[in-house]
Amino acid sequence: MRLLKFARPSRTVRRPSAAASFQTEIIADIPVPERSEDVRFFSRKVVRPGRKRRFSNQDPRETLLAVFYLAVAALLPVRWWPSVCLHMSRIDLKRHMRKEFALYADAMRSVLGDSIDARGLFEALLAARHRRRLQIAAHLVAARWSPAISLEGLDGLQAALRRGNGAIIWCDQFTAQTIIGKRALHEAGIEAHQVSVDTHGVSESAFGVRFLNPPMVNVENRFLKSRIVFDREDAYRVTIRIQKILKANGVVLMTNTIHAGSTFTEVALGERGWAHLASAPANFAARSKAALFAMSTFETSPCREYRAVLGPELLPAEADMARDGARDGAKNMTLQARYILLKRDRLLEALKLFPEQMLSWSGSQRLTEGKGDTAMAGDETGS
Repeated sequence: MRLLKFARPSRTVRRPSAAASFQTEIIADIPVPERSEDVRFFSRKVVRPGRKRRFSNQDPRETLLAVFYLAVAALLPVRWWPSVCLHMSRIDLKRHMRKEFALYADAMRSVLGDSIDARGLFEALLAARHRRRLQIAAHLVAARWSPAISLEGLDGLQAALRRGNGAIIWCDQFTAQTIIGKRALHEAGIEAHQVSVDTHGVSESAFGVRFLNPPMVNVENRFLKSRIVFDREDAYRVTIRIQKILKANGVVLMTNTIHAGSTFTEVALGERGWAHLASAPANFAARSKAALFAMSTFETSPCREYRAVLGPELLPAEADMARDGARDGAKNMTLQARYILLKRDRLLEALKLFPEQMLSWSGSQRLTEGKGDTAMAGDETGS
């Protein structure tokens, strides 16, 4: 089934749109009988590459915020930081309410129920996004900042690595995951490789990639062994590198984002919502002996305490029997679907704990029924 092409209409014939145009098609609906539900697989192909803009409308704002939070981190005591971020989040509240709240509230209620305080959670998320910016600044200038970071589930990861087949950590898009999640693994002695994109950061414009994104990337790289930059034109090279890392018993981090790869999945989430999950982590796990884990990182006390959680290994009962065929090259989509549902279960557990810290929500409609919009997605997401 072919879906609509999602792109902004081009204003002129000569000049291509800044947004790329994609063709999204359903590959298959894979039933998982023991769960009495299906997992829908999609393909996502570029029809027309987008034109990279020199500047985006957000670049001036992000530049000012970056400078401001560098000053906050350098000059103000840590106990003031949450209040500053809360105040800053309220400056543009009306604009965010007008542009983002309706879609966000619909997605939240479809997953967590109609009784939730969507307005309160939305305002808390805006403040958490500002604290995320401050995390970057604090790592750059505030040498005295030493938050308490706990890591749960390390024993399970270490046990998997003792089997010698490597591990994939499938990371959720909570506000603290980008930096604190990597730092938690690093401080526990885990040397991880992050799968990323060349525009990772706060802006996809040429100016943003050159000036705004490097501070975040450089801070993250302190806690990584390497960064694997995904290139849609050379996916084979990235695949081979990941396979080599796993065969060498390495650890690969993958963020749950659907925008970089050529395939993704859709699965039911919560009461009546739908989630779009990356398919690559499940694909690598199904084709190899690598262990697969889900990871979420929460901010339990603003700017002071963080909790990184590695869940139990995601291991369908049929994994050991199915992997031999998968390694021979047959794409075992049924096994992938079982991995996807296990990951979905972990994601829902995490969402119920700290919903106000999740950066991206899919929505209440299936992709074939709506416009494919994602609540709060965009420059705030990433690996």
